[in-house]
Amino acid sequence: MSNNINNTHAETLANANDKHDEDSDTDGEQWEQFANWIHCICVVTFDLELGQALESVYPPTVTLTKQETSNICYLAFPDSNSGCMGDTEFTIRLQCCQSKRTLRNEHSDYNSKCPGMLQVNSAFYWGFVYFRQVKDISLPRGYFQKSVVILSKLPFNNLFTKIISLIAPEYFDNGNLSLEAACLNIDQWPVPTPGVTLNLPLLGSVFQTYIPHQSSSSSLLLQLAGVNEVTTSPENSIQTSVEDLNLFEIFQPIVSHIDMLWELVITAEPLIVMASSPTHCSAMVLALTRMISPLKFCADHRPYFTIHDSEFKQFTSKLQGPPPVILGVTNPFFAKTLHHWPHTIRLGDDYGKYSKYKLKKSGNTKIFDPTPGVYTSYKPFLQKDKAIIKNLVAGINLKRPSEVQTALLRKHLLELTHSFMIPLERYMASLMPLLKNISPFKAAPMPLPFNPDQFFAMLETAGPQLTSGIKGDWIGLYRRFFKSPNFSAWFNIRYTELTMKLQALQLEALCEADLKSWVHDKAEVEVVDMVLKIKNKITKCEQHAVGMNGTVRRQLEQKLQDIICSLPDDLRNILQR
Repeated sequence: MSNNINNTHAETLANANDKHDEDSDTDGEQWEQFANWIHCICVVTFDLELGQALESVYPPTVTLTKQETSNICYLAFPDSNSGCMGDTEFTIRLQCCQSKRTLRNEHSDYNSKCPGMLQVNSAFYWGFVYFRQVKDISLPRGYFQKSVVILSKLPFNNLFTKIISLIAPEYFDNGNLSLEAACLNIDQWPVPTPGVTLNLPLLGSVFQTYIPHQSSSSSLLLQLAGVNEVTTSPENSIQTSVEDLNLFEIFQPIVSHIDMLWELVITAEPLIVMASSPTHCSAMVLALTRMISPLKFCADHRPYFTIHDSEFKQFTSKLQGPPPVILGVTNPFFAKTLHHWPHTIRLGDDYGKYSKYKLKKSGNTKIFDPTPGVYTSYKPFLQKDKAIIKNLVAGINLKRPSEVQTALLRKHLLELTHSFMIPLERYMASLMPLLKNISPFKAAPMPLPFNPDQFFAMLETAGPQLTSGIKGDWIGLYRRFFKSPNFSAWFNIRYTELTMKLQALQLEALCEADLKSWVHDKAEVEVVDMVLKIKNKITKCEQHAVGMNGTVRRQLEQKLQDIICSLPDDLRNILQR
């Protein structure tokens, strides 16, 4: 197998060399399939005069704005005080310029089929960084310092981390040709499609991965863990899930505060994660955003953030107060600059080992207190689930496998989120108007407005107590949740779904209506208006992936033809185009 890998790899590099020698066309269409997965691959180096500088971008057709370039360069290196020697990998997230915020058709289709937590956000890039710092006396500073960064709109933290771990060392060994070869491979990849096992050839290997489809939460967790219907694997394959966070390993130091942190995350409270390494702070930020799965964390979050970021002033302003964002930082300067933030997790150098972090009061004390801990004055609304904490701590003493510990922790967090969200889902379903209010000849009714008081009244008989044994002020927690971007985003999605469901029900009513009789005494303008409205409703239902079976679709098409045939030839020809 080793010979096959080497031969395939050699062929890939040879193809890249031929492509390079040909000085092939720079037309962007060449990289359309590449752009489905990755925006670009950047190489960032240290220049004695400029500092961190962008050395090259692949494919060469990609252009980055001055602001994007600056942010990438500063985020691609650990802070100088961190002293990261050897190879360091971490994740970043940064805003893209306004002109690049239109979703590709492929990404729109992908978003309609994947779980919310894995959707593309057109306003942000994800960056997967591989930084190398080694001594080199031949260089002026005595060190080789360079980063390779994959920039993508897709939040595949595990897949792209594995990919950058293959690409970057190859680049350090073989130079630009290996990056050109990697880009040519990626440009042959199939479109990212949820629910399908994908084979992604890269530099002599094949990454085999599976993107989860919209599904129940329990199924989703299995899919994220890589449990899918893969039965055969190509030679040289590397099986990897798109997302894979070892939650227990990451949360070990703060596991005794896990329920309180869940409340902070679901209500999108401002939160800082301080660590000595971007690897540790970025992993913690990612894990925090996944605590409330399958609910999507919709507030801003930056796994690794520096004082050079273009949004530094916005996040550190004391005039407006801290925004709803989770920041991962390594520079001690942030302890002073962000001392007014209400919640801070300070990680120690023993990261990944169990040590019971203490809960400390927030405020000026955290500026001078460098000890690890959770700094906050927050009073949880819910009681702590001591049983799960006791079980997890016992698992540490019993040396229970980390995968089992993570599964237990995921189950607890999932049940907590479900208990919180099920009453909201039920209440949203009650906002649907009665079917008798749906008429084929009138505008579809809108869902009823969300009324918090009605929702709270419903909790007495259909609240979280039905599915959770955790006691506390659930109503107080809901009130805070209603003020968060997590609620706003969830509500807007659900309200849109209800609206489109009503549109679909009206289409079904149209199928049963006698439109041939209806058109007899109608003016041409009314008939044309009806045709356009039906076509528009069909299009909207398809765009929002609202279920409309083939029978309904065929009946509607036939009724449209019946209506159109009642019109004069000139109008008929126009409407049939």
